[in-house]
Amino acid sequence: MPFTTQTIMNTKITTPSYLAIFDLDETLIAADSARLWSHFLVKKGLAPLSLLTHEQAMIAAYAKGTLDMASYMTTTLEPLKGKTPHIIKQLVDDFIHGVITPAIYPQALDRIEWHRKRGDHILIISATGEHLVKPIAAVLGINNVIAINLEQKEGIYTGKTTGILSFKEGKVERLKLWLQQQNHSYKGSYGYSDSINDLPLLNFVNKPFAVNPDPMLAMHAQMQEWTIMDWRHANNILR
Repeated sequence: MPFTTQTIMNTKITTPSYLAIFDLDETLIAADSARLWSHFLVKKGLAPLSLLTHEQAMIAAYAKGTLDMASYMTTTLEPLKGKTPHIIKQLVDDFIHGVITPAIYPQALDRIEWHRKRGDHILIISATGEHLVKPIAAVLGINNVIAINLEQKEGIYTGKTTGILSFKEGKVERLKLWLQQQNHSYKGSYGYSDSINDLPLLNFVNKPFAVNPDPMLAMHAQMQEWTIMDWRHANNILR
């Protein structure tokens, strides 16, 4: 079912606005934050070199739309096991400052600002762990975040996830749950992503945009006559 105002049930209706939904990796930033994080941990001696080999094979599956996200998270969260959120936050802060901030697309900042000036609400939905997505979103000035939740026991990361994984159809499921919790009614929605894996999300929103699209998403976007925004090149809007 596409995004409609009926999507939100039992909420207090305030002045309607639009919801702008952004994917994170390769959409707002010119990188895959989870992959760079793994490299960062290996460089710091906090993860084995073998992690990068396993991840490379999984990234190839992601590009084909065949990734087992549960297995991917199990592999990539292994270095977090037994560590506190405070320790990880310190590492993530260094990681964002040195690696992620330089990778933010200037056009992404412009598009976010365009939505802000319109009075739209902005949300990031990512298939990356919340330990990375939330602080990156904070740098972008975005408070609303849906990401893969990490399990903690007694204040320690277990290396496992919890809840619905915000991946493929899971992004739509998590979005619907988020909408039900909002004290707001939306006129409609914009959606931005680079990946064929986000096709369920782009089909759900009212106004889908293929941003820096992978080949499969680019083909689909052209067939559906969606707007393609390529921030990797100077001529950044194609139709």
